Amino acid sequence: MKFKTLLICCFIIANLAHAQESSDSTKSKWKVNVAADLMSRYIWRGLDYGASPNIQPTLALRKGNFEVGYWGAISILGTYSEVDLYAKYSYKNFSAIVTDYFFPIDGVPTNNYQKYFNYNSDNTNHLAEVVLQYKGGEKFPLSLLAGTIVYGNDKDSLYNNRYSTYLEAGYSFKFSENNVDMFVGLTPHEGLYGSDLRIVNIGITGYRNIEITDKFSLPVKASIIINPHVDNIYFAFGITF
Repeated sequence: MKFKTLLICCFIIANLAHAQESSDSTKSKWKVNVAADLMSRYIWRGLDYGASPNIQPTLALRKGNFEVGYWGAISILGTYSEVDLYAKYSYKNFSAIVTDYFFPIDGVPTNNYQKYFNYNSDNTNHLAEVVLQYKGGEKFPLSLLAGTIVYGNDKDSLYNNRYSTYLEAGYSFKFSENNVDMFVGLTPHEGLYGSDLRIVNIGITGYRNIEITDKFSLPVKASIIINPHVDNIYFAFGITF
């Protein structure tokens, strides 16, 4: 699939957002979100990245149902970095997300593979993914996610696109003063996440706001994650600023 397909997806999402907002007589203004997580470890879909504490900043713009932004991960030990550009359109409980993942190096790029604006499928360091997501409300707090990498550095031994796919189901609930998410994720075929049909991500995450003063509280979270495919377990703790 050519990279222009990704651009078409972004265009469709943007126009859906514009159409939705145009039908509203009171258009909302753009809202800016600047935040960061300090994580003890970066675990994504059962995969361990960097094996060290991470800073994960977010910069996003949102207007109505449409959101565009950057998300990143920077290893404190310098073992890993990631910069992701995404566009998201939400309608009721459903969202469509297009994400461009990139993995920069330290210093000045010395070849095409390391250059950010190189989108040549044969030697790019980008991954483009399309995700569909459902998040239920308080009465039915079930979440579902399906994501497929459609372009970029996701090739098999014959240099064909693998279309690595990840499927996840989650359930949220409250326990005492904590919010809790439980989740299980699998890959249906060989690709980035595993060698065949495998469960690759089982875990639980707890969230809590710790009161520092009457006007300030610190959001914290902790996760226990198991990847049965690689027979490993991870514990991650994070603070949101």
